[in-house]
Amino acid sequence: MTDRPETPMLDRVQHPVDMKPMSDGELGQLAGELRAETISAVSQTGGHLGAGLGVVELTVALHAVFDTPRDKIIWDVSHQCYPHKILTGRRDRIRTLRQKDGLSGFTKRSESPYDPFGAAHSSTSISAALGFAVARDLGGRTDEGIGDCIAVIGDGAISAGMAYEAMNNAGHLGKRLIVILNDNEMSIAQPVGAMSSYLSRLYAGAPFQELKAAAKGAVSFLPEPFQEGARRAKEMIKGMTVGGTLFEELGFSYVGPIDGHDLPSLLSVLRTVKARADGPVLIHAITQKGKGYAPAEAASDRGHGVGKFDVLTGEQQKAPSNAPSYTKVFADALMQEAAEDGRIVAVTAAMPDGTGLKQFAERYASRCFDVGIAEQHAVTFAAGMAAGGMRPFCAIYSTFLQRGYDQVVHDVALQRLPVRFAIDRAGLVGADGATHAGAFDVGFMANLPGMVVMAAADEAELKHMVATAVAYDEGPIAFRFPRGEGVGVEMPERGVALEIGKGRIVQEGARVAVISFGTRLGEVQAAGEALAAKGITPTIADARFAKPLDREMILDLCARHEAVITVEEGAVGGFGSHVAQLLAEEGVFDGGLIFRSMVLPDTFIDQASPRDMYDSAAMNAEHIEAKVLQALGVDVLSKRA
Repeated sequence: MTDRPETPMLDRVQHPVDMKPMSDGELGQLAGELRAETISAVSQTGGHLGAGLGVVELTVALHAVFDTPRDKIIWDVSHQCYPHKILTGRRDRIRTLRQKDGLSGFTKRSESPYDPFGAAHSSTSISAALGFAVARDLGGRTDEGIGDCIAVIGDGAISAGMAYEAMNNAGHLGKRLIVILNDNEMSIAQPVGAMSSYLSRLYAGAPFQELKAAAKGAVSFLPEPFQEGARRAKEMIKGMTVGGTLFEELGFSYVGPIDGHDLPSLLSVLRTVKARADGPVLIHAITQKGKGYAPAEAASDRGHGVGKFDVLTGEQQKAPSNAPSYTKVFADALMQEAAEDGRIVAVTAAMPDGTGLKQFAERYASRCFDVGIAEQHAVTFAAGMAAGGMRPFCAIYSTFLQRGYDQVVHDVALQRLPVRFAIDRAGLVGADGATHAGAFDVGFMANLPGMVVMAAADEAELKHMVATAVAYDEGPIAFRFPRGEGVGVEMPERGVALEIGKGRIVQEGARVAVISFGTRLGEVQAAGEALAAKGITPTIADARFAKPLDREMILDLCARHEAVITVEEGAVGGFGSHVAQLLAEEGVFDGGLIFRSMVLPDTFIDQASPRDMYDSAAMNAEHIEAKVLQALGVDVLSKRA
């Protein structure tokens, strides 16, 4: 459906300043039109739908009350920022969301002054907002100046440790800071943990807020002899699980809970806080993810991440494919192994769907653990289980594993504990762009003593690597695989453990050897076919392991070829760097070997289709072919003749 909704009120808004003359009633109409425009835009682009729909009223209220961009609104994760982008001068580009050369699906400093801080990972907003507040009070400045600093954080994101580190520091500093807890009872998956239970009790007991307020205000009116007793009564009420005690103990003035879809209430609260706040304030707003669009409200994930869809039915357009996704292959293989090994346990950090562990949890509930948005805890928790004799699989996206790296080093590698890291979303991921690209895990994992690092070339290899990880008890082991579907190879009935540190020759050739690490193997083979048509047949190898390297295979290839080229879906410092180190140590370069390493460029690559992103990275078949020709020399065909 391409027809756009009628939006007469929204048409009047080019920037938030255009909202200032509007009455509260007109702002209500604006919110309805903003919701319709968001649904219409995402139906054409795909993206994060439910999160944005849940904050439409809040977005309108924030921009109506505060003076952006001088006042800094920092959206945690920021996948809910599409309505914000529409109101801040980007409506004319909103249908380019998550596309090549289009708008980012997250806030991005280089995109607009209304995006004061970029995000895509969770739980950073309070820290950043506090940083702005301190900069403001110390005389720092931005082009627009610095006024109020507002962090908008979800109930899932506020369960992460970093949020509490920030609140603890904010309460200590006492700076004027506004935190809005957007409590929609779910992050990407259903929330877990004590924090979720605490918030549930808070809004379940909302009527007690009136009692708490009455007790607070009544003390000063009582005769002196009764005031102490009243104070104790007030503290007793505060101690009940229906008040904002936790936040108050951290030094925040607590306001709420309030209905996050009641625009008049939001406007009233925000205006009052803006006028009277003299320190850190937390506003607790209850919202519904997917609000106002029935298909999103009915979806299990409330429309967290959707493809293009029909606005009337909500039915998503899906490209047909006969190949399973890598994530599903991992999950199915792990369940197959777990059926025969009761020591296998699985850990995810708030991504049971994304990592494929939802089905594992349904089958093995007592052996699957969703720890919430807490990658650091996930890694050390897995390390503890490994030390206790279990075989833990820690399934985390590459880009999120970065957040648990100290624990990987200190709690896992240093103790040589057999934690199995299933690293999803390896390489470039498409529409989520640079923030979610798995570019660095090979480098930061393979430099650790005792760490085994594998990369699957296809879905069958991934199944074998799951079996390899199960069988390996000598220390930590990691295997990486990309987002999306496999290449359609024939799948084995059961995975077979690979010999640690051994690659495989895929095709024998002459003059040049290309060693692939990961799923670029298909592009290497395509390049090989193009080269064969030009009279060059390369040897093609699948490394399988970045650590330990298959020294025997690599040195043999170097001895038999004029040139060796490595190809990988990662940044410099990964597989190719380890190969170069080996060749330098062995003196191979002294014999005149030509060596080239193809890695992701030293830059962050913006969102596009994966194919386009790898084109930008010069990592597709035509680039591999060109690299081979360059290494051998432009007159290679004449030499052959």
